[in-house]
Amino acid sequence: MFNNNQPPIVQATYDTRPTPVPYQQSAAMPTPVPYQSNAAAPTPLPYQANAAVMSNTTEVPTGNLNSGDSFRKEKQQKRTCKDWPFALLFIVNIIVVAVLTVKYGVDAFNEELQKQQDRNTNYKGFLKGAVTTGAFGLVFSVLMLLVLIRIPKFMIKASLIGSVVASGIWALAALSMKMWGAGVIGIIFFAISICYAFAVWSRIPFATANLTTACKAVNSNCGITVVAYFMVSLAFGWSLLWTVAFGGVWDKTYTCSTKTDRDGTTRNSCTGNLGYVFLLLVSYFFTHQVLKNALHATVAGVVGTWWFVPEDGKSCCSPAVIGSWYRSMTSSLGSICFGSLLVAIIQALRTMANAARSQDDGNGMLLCLAECILSCLESIIEYFNKWAFVYVGLYGYSYIEAGKNVMQLFKDRGWEAIIADDLIRNTLGLSTLVVGGLSGCFGLILNNNVDWFEENGSKNATIAFFIGFIVGLVLCSILLSVIESAVNAVIVCFADGPREFEEHHPELSRKMRTAWAEIYPDVGI
Repeated sequence: MFNNNQPPIVQATYDTRPTPVPYQQSAAMPTPVPYQSNAAAPTPLPYQANAAVMSNTTEVPTGNLNSGDSFRKEKQQKRTCKDWPFALLFIVNIIVVAVLTVKYGVDAFNEELQKQQDRNTNYKGFLKGAVTTGAFGLVFSVLMLLVLIRIPKFMIKASLIGSVVASGIWALAALSMKMWGAGVIGIIFFAISICYAFAVWSRIPFATANLTTACKAVNSNCGITVVAYFMVSLAFGWSLLWTVAFGGVWDKTYTCSTKTDRDGTTRNSCTGNLGYVFLLLVSYFFTHQVLKNALHATVAGVVGTWWFVPEDGKSCCSPAVIGSWYRSMTSSLGSICFGSLLVAIIQALRTMANAARSQDDGNGMLLCLAECILSCLESIIEYFNKWAFVYVGLYGYSYIEAGKNVMQLFKDRGWEAIIADDLIRNTLGLSTLVVGGLSGCFGLILNNNVDWFEENGSKNATIAFFIGFIVGLVLCSILLSVIESAVNAVIVCFADGPREFEEHHPELSRKMRTAWAEIYPDVGI
């Protein structure tokens, strides 16, 4: 397709992949193609160069030939239930836990509730505090999102500097209290933080452009945040349902025995049926992973629509939001369940290993090693899932196909190291901590003005701050998880459809391409 006898400047600045990108392939395209033109082309920006060549050479059909909708349809999979056995397993899991709740859990829950009433424990103050601080935490979260949109570069720099300052304070505080071990660890982290900040400082412009693009996409389809809070409310309801079921099964299956510790102390130890416990733990983590990953795939679908077909993704309850969520919960549910189950099994094994290690039965070293291995496996699979589910949300691939295709895309682009950059995740983490702190401070203000925590004596301020901090942290993390998913989707779309980005969002495209050229001059777009 390419003519090596022609000046290579246009081809080299446009794409370095070994095969032509999808939107260059068209049976209707005449020859010679625009890239073979000898016309002088400017070099600063790839798409400006291509635009100049096309305007001065062969007539190219217009209309839908190079539209984002056409390109996306080339990769869009047929609307069938992918990996459906895993979706069926997920549904069976929900039904089984509901049956266990009704059959065993209700009686156990009522008994525990009666015990709490006998102790005259009153949680109304806690509930009022959680609701009130939650309302303000939600306001703080929205304000933080606006701050991220307005000053993304400042927030990214602040997160880097903040990590250096925090590790330095940790080291100084530990050394001042003569905690030498903690001080040495603090110094090591301080040095690592400085090295990391120097290493990634040059990448801040591209991270800023990426974050800005992601925030714009979410802001144009703000209804996705409603979907996020709805999914979290489902996760909360599932936690309550599972807890009641677990309590009922434990009540029916646990056994107690007397054990003698190494120092001769005897104690009673009660354990449940390990098989049932493991299955219930898998069930718990499985459902939470499905809900989290379904939201991730939904956000990817929304960003993809905003990227390729912006007319369908520019309102609160746009077709992008509704359609993407519907696909995630129907035809793509099996693919989401497949990847989620792998992580859930590892999380259940880690939980059981941690519980066994806490009992100190003499196998602490082996169990610690097992935890470490399981943690590494979990990180690897979650990293794979993060990108695979973007392709699931964008094009409707099955789980395995999505993972293979997206990793091949990055490999062809030479982006393997680039996608490992955690600058934006660190920024979102700092933002979440700030909102949690603000909500905690509001809890302290409540504590000084209401009597909701009077029965807790001297611990009033601590409990009020803790409730506000946790509620604010959770609410902000939900909202910013949408931004994090959008950031990942932007990276994939930037690799997969740069021309569509230039066509539909030229200003954002220019910023990303300029920042990219400064940081990665030898890596093509």
